[in-house]
Amino acid sequence: MQQDPNASLVGTECEVEVGPVAHGGHCVARTESGRVLFVRHTLPGERVVARVTEGEETSRFLRADAVQILEPSKDRVEAPCPFSGPGKCGGCDWQHVKPGAQRRFKGEVVAEQLKRLAGLTPEEAGWDGTVVPAEGDKLPAGQVPAWRTRVQYAIDAEGHAGLRKHRSHEVQVIDRCLIAAPEVTELGVEKREWPQIASVEAIASTGSTDRQVVLTPKPGGRLPIVELDKPVSVLRVGEKDQQIHRVHGRPFVRERAADRTWRVSEGGFWQVHPKAADTLVQAVMQGLMPRKGDMALDLYCGVGLFAGALGERVGEKGAVLGIESSKRAVEDARHNLRDLDRVRVEHGKVESVLPRTGIDKADVVVLDPPRAGAGKQTVRHLASLGARRIAYVACDPAALARDLGYFAEAGYRPVTLRVFDLFPMTHHVECVAILKPTGNRV
Repeated sequence: MQQDPNASLVGTECEVEVGPVAHGGHCVARTESGRVLFVRHTLPGERVVARVTEGEETSRFLRADAVQILEPSKDRVEAPCPFSGPGKCGGCDWQHVKPGAQRRFKGEVVAEQLKRLAGLTPEEAGWDGTVVPAEGDKLPAGQVPAWRTRVQYAIDAEGHAGLRKHRSHEVQVIDRCLIAAPEVTELGVEKREWPQIASVEAIASTGSTDRQVVLTPKPGGRLPIVELDKPVSVLRVGEKDQQIHRVHGRPFVRERAADRTWRVSEGGFWQVHPKAADTLVQAVMQGLMPRKGDMALDLYCGVGLFAGALGERVGEKGAVLGIESSKRAVEDARHNLRDLDRVRVEHGKVESVLPRTGIDKADVVVLDPPRAGAGKQTVRHLASLGARRIAYVACDPAALARDLGYFAEAGYRPVTLRVFDLFPMTHHVECVAILKPTGNRV
């Protein structure tokens, strides 16, 4: 009898020896027939029973969960969070892993991406192979740093708050998120019901006592009266325009980093870890070493974090241009940097705005692109400006490695790479690469 090539394999189980960690919070294993499995909730070297969660007979690879640990790794611990595990919350990839091993595995992923996509060894990238924890995050096994200052809660059909399951729209109802910052937990979002609401984003500023919730009603849903355990501003996402509107309180939160106060409006982007902004500014400025009189670029500049740090350092004879695609973030950046007349912030996509500026030379550049990276066109344009140093801030090592390959083609190479564990218990890392011209620029 011929097998249906589209037959689902979901739910089937097999015993496997687990191989190396891979980008995405899982490990690679193979079935006896040679089929590749991407397995979550396991560790390299373990022997487990894996249950398929996605895939068909014709799939190139299958996704699976380790539902039984037959031979555990010495790096395994009991997951501190009761909502972590197969079929549960998809937010944390590494609750079951000792903190030091988490950082080691993240380093292995970064090294693998550099080699595969950029053809670079850690030494060639100027990296010593370490993944550095944020201040205060180096905790014993079994303890979880409470670092997440912005949490997006999904609401189930009964109005209970929770978090999405891995690669699913299903909601895992929770009574507490262990990695949420104390100031988020204090709001008590999980304690109350949210009828007619699809999601609740809770934001706790690290630079002030500002607290904010952004509510997304279900289609046709009415906004409830919001009474949480701490004073909080309330915003809502409009059903028709998908824009964020103030309901009551401030439409922004005030953050503190690089010795400045930053206005971040209407749920706009800010680094989620309370130590991240200062950590990244320090790494970028140490790498760029900006000088008085420099012409500097801050691309994908958000509310102006790096532009502000550069503006302080280039002096009155220097100049900084920031470019950002979010109109609200540009308004915030101009407000935040209004005392620095040498800083100008333009609205639009980098690949569109930068060529129109007429700038044909820059001394130093920082770019912090979205997860997809900057891309070949933007990289080639930046290389043509002849900067003596470029700082590339990346939240995705694959995108970083791809763009480093493009920089190499355009005559720039990394001289230092630093990797920071700013997302403990997850597979994510933040990287800062400093590039210099090779002398063979095209």
